[in-house]
Amino acid sequence: MAVMAEVSATTGAALRGPASPAPAPMKESDAEKLRFIEEMTSDVDAVQEHVLSEILARNADTEYLLTKCGLGGAADRATFRAKVPMATYEDLQPYIRRIADGDRSPILSGHPVSEFLTSSGTSAGERKLMPTIEDELNRRTLLYSLQMPVMNLYVPGMDKGKALHFLFVKSETQTPGGLAARPVLTSYYKSSHFKNRPFDAYNNYTSPTAAILCADAFQSMYAQMVCGLCQRHDVLRVGAVFASGLLRAIRFLQLNWDQLAADIEAGALTPRVTDPSVREAVAEILRPDADLAAVIRAECSSGEWAGIITRIWPNTKYLDVIVTGAMAQYIPTLKHYSGGLPMACTMYASSECYFGLNLRPMCDPSEVSYTLMPNMCYFEFLPMDTGSSSGDASQLVDLARVELGREYELVITTYAGLNRYRVGDVLQVTGFHNKAPQFRFVRRKNVLLSIESDKTDEAELQRAVERASALLRAHGATVVEYTSQAYTKSIPGHYVIYWELLASGAKSTGAAVDRETLDRCCLEMEEALNSVYRQSRVADGSIGPLEIRVVRPGTFEELMDYAISRGASINQYKVPRCVTFPPIIELLDSRVVSSNFSPALPHWTPAQRNDD
Repeated sequence: MAVMAEVSATTGAALRGPASPAPAPMKESDAEKLRFIEEMTSDVDAVQEHVLSEILARNADTEYLLTKCGLGGAADRATFRAKVPMATYEDLQPYIRRIADGDRSPILSGHPVSEFLTSSGTSAGERKLMPTIEDELNRRTLLYSLQMPVMNLYVPGMDKGKALHFLFVKSETQTPGGLAARPVLTSYYKSSHFKNRPFDAYNNYTSPTAAILCADAFQSMYAQMVCGLCQRHDVLRVGAVFASGLLRAIRFLQLNWDQLAADIEAGALTPRVTDPSVREAVAEILRPDADLAAVIRAECSSGEWAGIITRIWPNTKYLDVIVTGAMAQYIPTLKHYSGGLPMACTMYASSECYFGLNLRPMCDPSEVSYTLMPNMCYFEFLPMDTGSSSGDASQLVDLARVELGREYELVITTYAGLNRYRVGDVLQVTGFHNKAPQFRFVRRKNVLLSIESDKTDEAELQRAVERASALLRAHGATVVEYTSQAYTKSIPGHYVIYWELLASGAKSTGAAVDRETLDRCCLEMEEALNSVYRQSRVADGSIGPLEIRVVRPGTFEELMDYAISRGASINQYKVPRCVTFPPIIELLDSRVVSSNFSPALPHWTPAQRNDD
């Protein structure tokens, strides 16, 4: 035990760094997890070489490695580099489609594909299907288990209360071959790892598992909110997976606080929650409490929502949300509702694979860097500053050989059979923990608009504009120019598309097109967007109706003049298809002549094939 204490202290200091708080007494289980992190990051190249060898040995007889790549059973780096090309989803889609259709031969993985994880990225407008295998869940669970021991170095005592985390499952489908296709978090929440998890004082949720697993978004949110309110003094952290999800929860409270207070006062759940398992689980927590109901009414009825999180849950120490990448746009709103609580981004993961941890989770959101854990998969990196964004695999560098300050596209080889797969994430090396590089998430390649898990690229937006603008022909009008923004000042956020119209004849202001037609254009654009966007609109309610703002003629010429005044070349200027710079948004908004919203929900059904 003395040796363990010595190792624990050393490990804790290494993880915290020189400017970190003094160590608190450490549990043996925490020390073991922290020591594991230190071991994994001390010789990343050796760990990576072992991981690649293991992956190639397990998948040696697969059609992809044996027949397409001609690997011949080799499991060494040199042969792998020489014979295995970089791949995009489109390259692998024929193989994935065969697995989805029921082919059980070893195509990509030597182990049976257990299900497909649906990526929020899209291919031809639909979700990508990522094959996964049974033991991949063990690796994901391991990474989850490392988060709180790290957090406890910075915010001790998190095992003395509960977490109010708004966690949800999303709809799933079956492939023609009978395999489930569902988002990675839905897969985890529905797994025995989560449902039958042993008690963990660090991850003691206010939400009953039945409420998390309820597929009805309203009933799940209502049950989780009422349980979180009933246990308000136990809550030490508040969160959701994404910042947008936590803001949806606050908006839900704004809309439903009166009914929630009434339920708490009566000790009885509203009939609007009909799921028997949810009602039974909530009944174990909900008791008549007139004092609590009075507090909720007092805090929520005033119309003042600044700091509402700490007013309702006064012991909250931080927000547990992802606020990197596209989620950074929500930081000011979260600060408003939380009274400036710290925001912890703890993990970097995707549908393809879980990658790593933030070892300084209480840092400012602008300083978040993730340490990639070398046991999760085999990592390679395509330099972004060489002018080569092509499929030239000779440009790839290993995890141990990335350079400080440079930007790379992430390329992974997984146990489930993705080989040299281009994830599409652009990362920048910010430092090192032991020998392990730390990366800042820079952006998703080619993503133009994103509110939550949706990702819309420039080509898709162009197609949507073209499809919607066809409705203008009957009015003799056309779209001269357009741009867009992800508008997140309202909850939920929504897409705003700026159109400059040219009408035939004397009328050239866009007024020749009636409001009903422009509203229909909004819906037509939504119908043209991908299934992830449409699911968010229809099933999840996490995106609001698309808005088209018609601007007066000459606006985009003014936009160009403004850009040139700031140093842009008139010969190289292109209209940006998405705008984020506040002065440009202010210019556009000052020229708006009409604002139009989608009048209905777009078509979406969970039975839709994900691999179409």
